[in-house]
Amino acid sequence: MKGLILCAGKGTRLYPFTYSYPKALVPVANVPVLQTCIEKLAELDVREVGIVIQPSQEPIIKAHIGGGERWGLEISYIHQHHPAGISDAVRQAERFINGSPFVLLLGDNLIAESLLPLKQLFQAEDSAAALVLKRIDNPAGYGIAEVAGRRVVGLEEKPLHPKSNLAAMGAYVFGPAIFQAISAIAPSARGEYEITDAIQWLIDRNHAVSYHVTDKPPFDVGTAERWLEANRWMLDDRKGDVIHNTAALENCRIISPVNIARGTVLQNCVIGPYVTIGADAFIEDCRIENSIILDEVYLKHISHAVKETILGYRSVLVGGM
Repeated sequence: MKGLILCAGKGTRLYPFTYSYPKALVPVANVPVLQTCIEKLAELDVREVGIVIQPSQEPIIKAHIGGGERWGLEISYIHQHHPAGISDAVRQAERFINGSPFVLLLGDNLIAESLLPLKQLFQAEDSAAALVLKRIDNPAGYGIAEVAGRRVVGLEEKPLHPKSNLAAMGAYVFGPAIFQAISAIAPSARGEYEITDAIQWLIDRNHAVSYHVTDKPPFDVGTAERWLEANRWMLDDRKGDVIHNTAALENCRIISPVNIARGTVLQNCVIGPYVTIGADAFIEDCRIENSIILDEVYLKHISHAVKETILGYRSVLVGGM
């Protein structure tokens, strides 16, 4: 079984943070979302992973992720020149997949759930596809599944009148029939080749589509609000502060949970709760809570508390004494 992670989206809802920085590399508790996806695949003993990217993203993503050696797997980079939906991105990887079953993850989705039950379900039930679902309160903005027994019998992208509250959460396992489905579907009303349409094509032709319902929260780190929410959840989930041994804290009060990366210097600060600070930042005389501070940020003498804020790479903000 192979792995495929889709990372070619432009991340426009996170501008300016993603204007020149891939959304898949945004950190949650100082770990890029893409790295979390790779670790989920490594847990399944997947040893070949394809990452679909825009060509311009390859240098920066390779600099962060490399060839997969640290996880004991091999990463191939696959180009999608003109993003046109999830199914179109999967189509670009057909040669890489080469007839194998594969796990598909979206590179901007933080999946808390282990993917092992999904893999086991796909294999045990001889399915053409299997997907993770979650019961949600606001189903209109998601791909929504209709189920009967142990099968998905209908799937619709962002329906006006949802038939259930079971939303697809961006984690799938597919057999090779998905490529036949993708080649058969037409673009949706928004001009994209939807993965929901491809799965529905399988259902309409009596292919088995299985599902696993998770009770853990997945996060689409696609807006600042969702990014902060994911950061809070991850800090809670790790149950304790993470402060790198090269970070220097002088006369600071830490309110758990926080994550402070390597080389950061904090002086006369109150940090937390729910704060992540990236590498090599310098922060003096500041009160920060429920915020994400990226690498090499310089903050000094900020008179008001920094709350529910994301500060981008190498930001500089200096207040009065």
